[in-house]
Amino acid sequence: MSATQPARGTRDFLPGEIRRREHVISVIRRVYERYGFEPLETPAFENIETLLGKYGEEGNKLIFKILRRGEHEGTGEADLALRYDLTVPLARVVAQYQNDLPKFFKRYQIQPVWRADRPARGRFREFYQCDIDAIGSTSPLVEVEQLSAVSEVLTELGFKDFVIRLNHRQILTAILREFFDLEESKHTQALIALDKLDKIGAEGVAAEMEERALCSKDAALQGLQRMLGQELEGLKRHLTTIIDLSRSTAAGDRIRFDPTLARGLSYYTGAIMEINVPDLAGSLGGGGRYDNLIGMFLGRDVPACGFSLGLERIIVVMTERNMFPEAVARGGVDVMVTIWNETGLGEAMSLASELRANGLRADVYPEPDKLGKQLKYASSRNVPFVTVQGDEERARGEVGVKNLRSGEQTAVSRAEVARFILDAGNQ
Repeated sequence: MSATQPARGTRDFLPGEIRRREHVISVIRRVYERYGFEPLETPAFENIETLLGKYGEEGNKLIFKILRRGEHEGTGEADLALRYDLTVPLARVVAQYQNDLPKFFKRYQIQPVWRADRPARGRFREFYQCDIDAIGSTSPLVEVEQLSAVSEVLTELGFKDFVIRLNHRQILTAILREFFDLEESKHTQALIALDKLDKIGAEGVAAEMEERALCSKDAALQGLQRMLGQELEGLKRHLTTIIDLSRSTAAGDRIRFDPTLARGLSYYTGAIMEINVPDLAGSLGGGGRYDNLIGMFLGRDVPACGFSLGLERIIVVMTERNMFPEAVARGGVDVMVTIWNETGLGEAMSLASELRANGLRADVYPEPDKLGKQLKYASSRNVPFVTVQGDEERARGEVGVKNLRSGEQTAVSRAEVARFILDAGNQ
């Protein structure tokens, strides 16, 4: 690995990448606020005891631990850890500020998290999560609102082919007990294997269950066949309510009951949800109800449900499908002011200031140079317009505006330059 490369599983973000990220985040934030979710931020690292034991055995292994510092450095012990997700910190916040929060607390949080995972396509060790959570109610309307919100986000971003998979953790518990004959102590390990069904198939899941000493491969395959063909009642009625209520929302008819959906995190207690698109191993986001997690900090259970969109995977898919608007894909400059000669520096700065005051993103070529070189530079940055103002143009009170997309140059009155570029850019 080159000394200039970032650490494995992390990335540097160049301007074009940041514009794409900010576009997605702005849509997510705008939609979430329309649904009444309020912003929250928490520290990048937590006390290690806050995180350990909340994500199951597999999750514990993926927590980035921070060694003790100062005189305790030599012990090799960790007392802090980088944030693994945004849900456990939320649970801590609710317990800490319970008297300052409303009865029904709805928050969104868009911040990075860290996992010591194996990097893969669209999967990183440092990545952003975009969460919504609702605290204080067991009503299925909570799930309905969240599924509608995330559906509206994806629709505004341009997704048309996503599907929402829905299951219930207690249905899974019944399945593991009835179809796989597994005692409760083995359920967590079995769920980890089941959660990979859409990635490695039934044969792969069965092999993993055998490797984990849960049951034989043949028994696992038989259990999977029964599970996939079984009509489940009881708890399924709760999910049917969510599906029916969602039909009049942005989620529409995209929701499918899927008894194979597992969601690996151990704190889920009720409905679990995941969004998938074709040709992507993994999901664009997921979540579920976790009515017991806050009780680990508060001493009493508080109903809670949340959903997390995977920003990185959304951007990967949108980039591959060319889904970003032209303004985002093009670049961050609307117009570049060229410099004809030293005597025109003051006028160039005045023009740039006027363009900016009218809402245009204006850059100034930093020094006098041949016009051809300046145009080539603007073109390399995907700038759609440049202004040209030599001695003759200044004498006439005009500015030449060159459209680099069409190649046409128009003489425009100095006072009308900003309006001309705004109108041309909207065509």
